[in-house]
Amino acid sequence: MSKVEKFLSSEEETEIIDAIRSAEKNTSGEIRVHLEPTSVSAEEPNEPIDAFDRAAEVFEMLNMDNTKERNGVLIYVAVEDRTLVIMGDKGINDIVGQNFWESTKDIIIAHFKNGDMGRGLVEGISKAGEQLKKHFPFKKDDTNELPDDISVG
Repeated sequence: MSKVEKFLSSEEETEIIDAIRSAEKNTSGEIRVHLEPTSVSAEEPNEPIDAFDRAAEVFEMLNMDNTKERNGVLIYVAVEDRTLVIMGDKGINDIVGQNFWESTKDIIIAHFKNGDMGRGLVEGISKAGEQLKKHFPFKKDDTNELPDDISVG
């Protein structure tokens, strides 16, 4: 079993998906979680890449830049590298700024340091969801534009 497979229990995976669904009930925004062993380039699989650059590749790969209001949020974790990136699309970033993502990241990392990976991701999703709700409230014609499952690379 790989480190990615051991990173979350099946119960934690369910809690994370439930947290995404709960957050998205109140917003037109989209939240995705992506886990992979290490940050390597899609074009050069044997070449390490900066985690932020890899998160940008994953963001595009998951079509997170194609939401109607440009309000997708990616929580990217390279498990073996012990790296975490939270990336918001232009619509949300123009409103909350990078400091918001850093404070969200700090909440997740505090739980990770205590070995509670699932709780960390749930708390981060909840915090991102609060901002998405505040700035992009749910409207009756909103649709779920992206899957809620955890993406694994």
